[in-house]
Amino acid sequence: MSTLPALLDAVLVVSLVLLGLSAILVVVRLLRGPTGLDRLVALDVLVAEFLCGLVAYAALTGDSSLVPVVVAISLVGFLGSTTVARFVRRGTGR
Repeated sequence: MSTLPALLDAVLVVSLVLLGLSAILVVVRLLRGPTGLDRLVALDVLVAEFLCGLVAYAALTGDSSLVPVVVAISLVGFLGSTTVARFVRRGTGR
């Protein structure tokens, strides 16, 4: 039973590393995206990866003070995505 916390710590560290690597790839797509919508999706994915990284860090350190930050950033990301989607929809003539 004593190996579970060590295993959980290792899984969290590996997940943080993988999130960092995928964030690098998303930044490349953000910079090279052929259209504005590709860049928007990349930015949305980057915000989601940042949130997952914050949650994994909070789980690794046991710090629960990051929960309000995660909620606030997720709400701002959602509002931003829906606002841009509404703007794009109006631009198509619907």
